[in-house]
Amino acid sequence: MLKEQPRLEPMRDRDLAEVVTLENGIYPHPWTRGNFADSLKAGYECWTWREGRTLLGYFVLTAGAGEAHLLNLSVFSERQRQGHGSSLLRDAMRIARERGAAELFLEVRPSNGRAIALYEKFGFERIAIRRDYYPSSGRREDAHVYRFAL
Repeated sequence: MLKEQPRLEPMRDRDLAEVVTLENGIYPHPWTRGNFADSLKAGYECWTWREGRTLLGYFVLTAGAGEAHLLNLSVFSERQRQGHGSSLLRDAMRIARERGAAELFLEVRPSNGRAIALYEKFGFERIAIRRDYYPSSGRREDAHVYRFAL
């Protein structure tokens, strides 16, 4: 029997409990259900990455005025380093282009080496630092701002 290939599907309200469970398993300071629900309500590009019925990852992207911002891209920790992040990033870039964006921006924690390696592999360039952007244990953590010309 052939293994089912992962597929991209629009995120729906019914996905939020599962998405939040995955998010909570990855990050010490995860997005809340409200963050995801607000993104859906605002009409952002919210997508899930599934293998059969199993949620492997997701991303949230906003696009407008010729640019896009990748707000969240996450892969289930046990399925990382298997190409799923690359697949999701390719899809996010494609959707950003389809929405008329010429550039894609994102922020990433300097402590998130895996994400930085992924973005730099694709040719994203670090263009700025946002001081004290992210919550962190007992303090704040900077964000590295990356840009990619689509």
